[in-house]
Amino acid sequence: MAEYRVVVLPGDGVGPEVTDAAVRVLQRLDIDLHLQWHPFGGSAIDETGVPLPESTLAACFDADAVFLGAVGGPKWQGASVRPEAGLLKLRQQLKLFANIRPVRPILSVAATASPLKPSAVEDVDLVVVRELTGGIYFGEPRERREEDGDVVAVDTCVYRTSDVRRIAELGFSLARRRRSRVISVDKANVLETSRLWREVVTEVQGDFPDVALEHQLVDSAAMRLVTHAREFDVLLTSNMFGDILSDEASVLAGSIGVLPSASLGAGTFGLYEPIHGSAPDIAGRGISNPVGAILSAAMMLEHSLGRPELARRVEAAVQETLTEGVRTRDLGGAQNTAEVAEEVAARLGDDKCQ
Repeated sequence: MAEYRVVVLPGDGVGPEVTDAAVRVLQRLDIDLHLQWHPFGGSAIDETGVPLPESTLAACFDADAVFLGAVGGPKWQGASVRPEAGLLKLRQQLKLFANIRPVRPILSVAATASPLKPSAVEDVDLVVVRELTGGIYFGEPRERREEDGDVVAVDTCVYRTSDVRRIAELGFSLARRRRSRVISVDKANVLETSRLWREVVTEVQGDFPDVALEHQLVDSAAMRLVTHAREFDVLLTSNMFGDILSDEASVLAGSIGVLPSASLGAGTFGLYEPIHGSAPDIAGRGISNPVGAILSAAMMLEHSLGRPELARRVEAAVQETLTEGVRTRDLGGAQNTAEVAEEVAARLGDDKCQ
């Protein structure tokens, strides 16, 4: 049996809690995992002075996949070095240009946990394909300066044709394996980068004539996402818009705590993490929702470790656990983080999850 090397970056806040929960589930599977824990984010700043130590980065380069909890918190706000800088650098160094965020609400869960009516979330099955290494998060210059006694802050949004082309090609390829529809989101009525985005996406669609393409402005897409979400198949968008829209989409599932993500590059290597943040207000209380982390582990099993059959088992175990009412507080349940993880792990031996 092959051994798979996975670097675990617990991070900050609830990160260690949800990564431990996901690892507990992974360890119930018939797979040989070599797990290595390394400091990252705010905890790494406290330990080494930097959010991404060289030893952590080297271990990631030598792994088959990276599994991340979350980074950040008020402790490091206003500091000269922020935990989030480590995450941006890690994505850049590992050449992870695409963030994949699937949204498939479990109706029995969303019916009680989502503020939307059940008919709004029924049959929703979409995936956000977010460009990850360009846009305003990485633009230069990034500065503050004084002008006429006032402080001026500058962030620069930059996109290149090559950036847009590669994320569009991935989005169309994914749509071809789904329902063959891409909705590309931009702000082309205002932003030059969005006009370039729209031009390149339209050009790429010519190589995928079997996939339908629709362009939509980000503000109307945000409204449509909570009113007609089932119309979305692949939602293709830039870095900042994808960050915001995928968090908005969590309302469809009932909680930001249940959505997974994968950050991918050109090969099978990937970085996997729940889309939620470090939630410092509930850190250490054992009540964080581990489902997003567990489903991120399922994405890792499928894409980076080549074990889609195990991914399906984990997904089935999660669905059964939640459907039977075993849930954390954010979903209206009474169980804690460890209890939900244990229930999912226990169901992996159930014939219904084979």
